[in-house]
Order: sequence, then structure tokens, then C-alpha cells
Amino acid sequence: MASGRHSPSPEPPGPRPIRRLHESLINRIAAGEIIHRPASALKELLENSLDAGSTSIQVTVKDGGMKLLQIQDNGCGIHKEDLPLLAERFTTSKLTTFSDLSKLTTYGFRGEALASISHVSHLTVITKTKSDTCAWKAVYADGVLVPSKAGYTSDPKPCAGNNGTTIIIEDMFYNTPTRLSALRSSSEEYGRILDVMTKYAVHNSKVSFGCKKSGSLSPELSTPSCSDTSQAIRQLYGHSIAKELLHATTSSISNDSTEVDDEDDPESWSAEAYFTNANYQGKKTALLLFINHRLVESHRIKRSIESVYSGILPKGSYPFVYLSINLDPRSVDVNVHPTKREVHFLNEEAIIERISDAIQQKLVGQSQSRVFEYQTLLTGGIGQSASRKGKEKAGHVDEAEGGDEEPEDNHRTSGSQVAKKVLSQHKVRTSLQDRTLDSMIPVTDPSRTDSNEPVSAVRLRDIKESACHFASITELRRIATKRVHVDLTEIIKKHTFVGVIDLPRCLTLIQHNKNLYMVNHAALAEEMFYQLALLQFGDYSRLRLDPPTPLRTLVKFAVDAEENTERSGMSKDEIVDRIVKTLMGRREMLLEYFSLDISETGDVKTLPHLLREYTPNLDKLPMFLMRLGPQVLWESEQECFSSFMRELAYFYSPAPLSVVSASASDEDEQEKLKAEEWRIQNILFHAMRKYLAAPKSLLDNDVVQVASLPDLYRVFERC
Repeated sequence: MASGRHSPSPEPPGPRPIRRLHESLINRIAAGEIIHRPASALKELLENSLDAGSTSIQVTVKDGGMKLLQIQDNGCGIHKEDLPLLAERFTTSKLTTFSDLSKLTTYGFRGEALASISHVSHLTVITKTKSDTCAWKAVYADGVLVPSKAGYTSDPKPCAGNNGTTIIIEDMFYNTPTRLSALRSSSEEYGRILDVMTKYAVHNSKVSFGCKKSGSLSPELSTPSCSDTSQAIRQLYGHSIAKELLHATTSSISNDSTEVDDEDDPESWSAEAYFTNANYQGKKTALLLFINHRLVESHRIKRSIESVYSGILPKGSYPFVYLSINLDPRSVDVNVHPTKREVHFLNEEAIIERISDAIQQKLVGQSQSRVFEYQTLLTGGIGQSASRKGKEKAGHVDEAEGGDEEPEDNHRTSGSQVAKKVLSQHKVRTSLQDRTLDSMIPVTDPSRTDSNEPVSAVRLRDIKESACHFASITELRRIATKRVHVDLTEIIKKHTFVGVIDLPRCLTLIQHNKNLYMVNHAALAEEMFYQLALLQFGDYSRLRLDPPTPLRTLVKFAVDAEENTERSGMSKDEIVDRIVKTLMGRREMLLEYFSLDISETGDVKTLPHLLREYTPNLDKLPMFLMRLGPQVLWESEQECFSSFMRELAYFYSPAPLSVVSASASDEDEQEKLKAEEWRIQNILFHAMRKYLAAPKSLLDNDVVQVASLPDLYRVFERC
């Protein structure tokens, strides 16, 4: 009987003991609440830089901020004595008592940002105050100072640096693999970083912001200082938004009231808004909301603004709104979110209603006129021709009745004045505002996603012809003028850039009138730089090398890379010695005429700078110096000057990029290619329009017509 019964169920386990978590685990959990991704770390550090009174903030990013996130400012810096406490939790210079929260005017106050960053990444700080004679470098891990290298002490080390602070964050979330794997692609994280930078650059228009990828030649985001909010919006979000902006201000004092705003009133507030009118229609609401200069989010404010526009914009269209609200610090609670993304303030509903009413009143005042885009009539006045034909028929009737010959002459005159219809194949479809091939590639820069405008080209300075009395230079300038091909020069000066189609082979498409041309942009650039060298002979700007580089080292590097040097009958060391001896023996002439400064010890100090807005690829410098030995005809004055300037032009021309072993998905290599294409379009071709007088020799192999609109119409008519 007993064996047939079920065994009793096991007793439930008792309560587990409560343990105190280790300090490092506590800090790492807290860090996860504050630092969600690289963009949230950047936001905290941007606010620290602004609190320090910075007027310039430069950010460098690698792999979306996960490999490297560097923020450099020119603020007040940090005292060396404070560096040991810098990355500890709840260490701050912003407040001392709890009551200080009620009058807080700074961005940060808890002292958790740098501490949290040090627990999930490798943190390095370089800082210098105005009173310091040098900068100080400190390395942190888990909130405390650590040695930068094995065998070193953890104390801050003196180093070179400018006034201000540089924060270097490397290998973010290296010790939290789950958080790292949850992040999106590096391009998406970089887009979030640019979004944060763009919003703070709009609100802090008096501060210069810059953001670029590590290794990139040009910044993705760059703003000047000393501008205003509307100019910042125009630069960062494009002309399509800026031209439709309206401006409104409101405050706790009504417009029709004669009361004076009491600064001691904790309920006083003011607001300023820049928002688009009914002509702009975005795909989603772009709300830049700042409360007491802090970038925050508010779903209530966003819904209220969208309700204002719901009766003005079509369904599915949304506005762009920049809103800055200044409240008394006593009426704002900023300590309601770990990342300070949200704030609470008094009289929230009344303030939102007043701001919405001000925006609505401004929109109603502008709703009397609307702008609609339409296609311009390019047919040469068809409607006008039809009306004239009716009058001409009436004229024929009068002629038959009156029998007078004179109206026939008048009829011929009026008929000749009728504009002829322009056929489709003769319409020139080109505009500097049309999209290029590169603009169809998705970009992560938020300042370009909502605008189809082309990137503005670099503004070029005027270059004056140098005064030179050498007969050889005068003859070379005369020859260059004589070689000019008028039609080809016209094509280059009035072309429309289409896009780079093969960067390694230096092939680019341009359009002029009804024809499409494929050009070798390296050959065109080489000819332009030769003409610039000839134009500025003896009066070049200087491109300084810092530090100076040994001439022998550069030449040897180029000679070692050359093949078939044995055909010269000399060893590589003998070739290097001969080239170095040739250049050192003529270094005074090179300095006087070409600004190529070689010191007595054989260091290359400066190079001639032909175009200030363009820096040549210094990877070609060893080859340039090596070629000066055998390729320049040193014995004849005219041939010497001409061949040297040809070699200089070849050095400045964009050389075909070498094929690398990295895969096409290599982000760094792709960014270098994009940067090179940007320089070709916005600097080189822009300079060619202004400076290049194209010779006829370019027509042999470097400029080829690949399509003609009338010829294409003939082909399709046969199909």
C-alpha cells in the first residue's frame, strides 16, 4: 500500500540571501543607464565643453564612435589638482548642496558622465588651463587614474597641448559585449552623432562646431562662429528649409500688457521659435527643442505643434520647428531622467498653449500667399503663335474684300516675328541645381538628407599674374596663350558636373549644352596647375612641412620603389646620391623661383603652393623629388623652368588611387574615396572653370564626346 502512493513534492527553496553588489558592478550598471550609445556620450561631453565656455568644439569619430570618439574644445580647461577626482562618480564643480538644483544654469550637475564613460571604455583626458605652462594627460579606467603604459605611474603626465580639454574615448562597450552587439551599424551610429552635433550647432550659433571621420580630409559638419540661429539653420539644413522659415517670440507677459517682466518671478518665461510655413512639407516632424539651453524631448509639445499644422499641411506632411524655451531655474526639475533627456516644469500646459497660439497666429498671417512649383514653358510661345494665326486669318478676309496689296507685306512681317517652336531634342536640360550622380548615393549627414541642393563649391581666391622680366617666362606664357582652344575652353568654363565614373582611371562625366563628355580630370588638372605655376612664377605661396623631412630619405624611398633601375648602369644608392647632389646644388635657385626650401642639412622645409584651397597628395612627394633629378633639363633656362613646372603640375594632379587589398566594405577606404571625389568636384572642377585655358592637345585622348541629345533622338526615332 505504501509503495503505491506518490512521493511527496519537494519543499520550495527558502529565500536567497541578500548580498551587497561589488562596487565595479554597481558602477557598470549605472553607466549603462547614462551611456546608451556613442551619441549619448557625445551629448554629455558637448554639454561639458559648453559649460567650460568653449567657442570651438571639434569632434573626430571612427567606426561610428565605437572605436574612437574624440572631443576637443578651447574652454577653460581642468586644474591638474582636480584630475584624480575627474572620473569618480558624483564629483562635480556645478553644485554643492541640494538647494543648488533650484538655481542651476549649467548643463551638467551630477558628475556621472565621465565616470560612466570610464567604466565602459578606455578614457584619456588632455587638458590645459591658461595659467598652466603645459598640458596634462591622464588615463582612466573604472573611475580612477591608471598608468598609460606598463611600468609608468598613474599620475597625470605633462605633454604638449592647447588651452582647453581633449577627451579621447576608445573601444566603447568593450567590456559589455551585449550592449555592443545591440548597437546598429557604424554608419547609423555616426548619423546619430551628426544629428546631435547639428542640433547643438543650431542652438549655439556663436560656437564653431566641426565633426569628421578619422582619416577623412574634409569634415562632414562644419559651422563658423559668430552667426545667428537662422544662418545656422540655413547652413546645416539647407536653403529649402531656410527660405520658408518664420520667426516668433512669446513670453509670460502678453503682447498687449504694459507690465514689466519681473525677473524674480519664478513663473516668468520666454520662448523663441523658428518654424516653416505651409510651403514646406517634410516626411516627419523635425523638432529641435531646447529648454534652458538643454536639448530635450517632449511628446506633449510635439503633439501640440503637430495639431497646429494639421489644418494647414496636407495629410502625411510635417513641419520643421526649432523651439527654445527659457524658464526660471526654480520652476524646472532637470533631475527626472538619467540622461537628462526629459525635464518637468511648472505651468506646462499653459506655456505650451501660449507657444502654440503664437505659432498659429504667425502661420495665419502668412497664409494669404502660397508658393506652388510649376514647369516653365520652354516651347517658344505656342499659345501666342496660335492667337496670331487667328488674327492672320482675319487679315486674309479683309484682303479679299478690300483688294489692297499692302496688308500682304504686313502679314509677312508679322509671320516672321512668330517665335519658332523649340523641338525636344534641342532643349538644353541642365541646371546647376540638378542632381549629380553622387547625390543619389544615400548620405548620413542630417544636414543634407532633406535637401536636394548641390554641395556648394569652395570659394576660390583671385590669383594675379606675377611680375617677371625673364624672357624665357614671357615666351612660355606666350606659347601657353597661343595653344588655347577656344571651344574646349568654353566647354570647361560653362560645363555642368555630372559625376566621377571611374576614380582609379580618373574619368569624369560633364555636360555642356546638348552634349555629354567624358574627360580625364587628372590630365585637365595637370594642365591647369602648369598654367597656375606659370602664372605665379617667382611669387608662390608656401606649403610648410612640419616637421621638415630629410630629402635623402624621400628620394631613397622613391628610388627603392622603382623597378628596372639597373638599366641606368648605376646602383640605387648611386642614383639617390646623384639626385640629392643635383637638388642640393641648386637649392638657392629652387627657393628663389619656386619656393622649394631645402635646408643646408638637406631637409625639405616648404613646397610651392599653387592653389590655396587645394593640398596635393603628399604620398606623391617622394616621386616628385626623385623625378626632379632626371626629368628637369637643368642646363637651358627656358627648358629648365618649363620642365620643372610640368613636374610640379604632375605632382599636384590627382593621381589614380592604387588598388588596395582591403575589401570594398572597408569603411575607411570608402571614406577616402568619397573625400577624393568631393575634392575633385568641389575644388578641382570649380578651379578649372575659373583658371583653365584648355589647349588643343587635350582633345587627342583626354576629352571625348560620348553622347549628343539630337543624335540620341535620331536613334530612338528609328526604333
